[in-house]
Amino acid sequence: MRPSELYAEDLVFEHEATNATGIPGTVIRQWARRGRIQKFPGEGRLTGNGHEYKTMYALPEIRALAPTYRPRPQRAPHARAA
Repeated sequence: MRPSELYAEDLVFEHEATNATGIPGTVIRQWARRGRIQKFPGEGRLTGNGHEYKTMYALPEIRALAPTYRPRPQRAPHARAA
């Protein structure tokens, strides 16, 4: 998707994309790092706790990839002693 195909309301911050799609923010950042989605410079809004939202993502791209996301457990289950 080219930036010229996006509307201003399509660009969202990570927490907004998480609320809209249910995909964790860590996964969204990983997709951006791997080049599966584009990231754009943010507008520098303050979060209220001293941090800024610096990166915006294209919500249509995240929605297109959302059906392929499958949460995986991070640790193998332990065998229980009987």
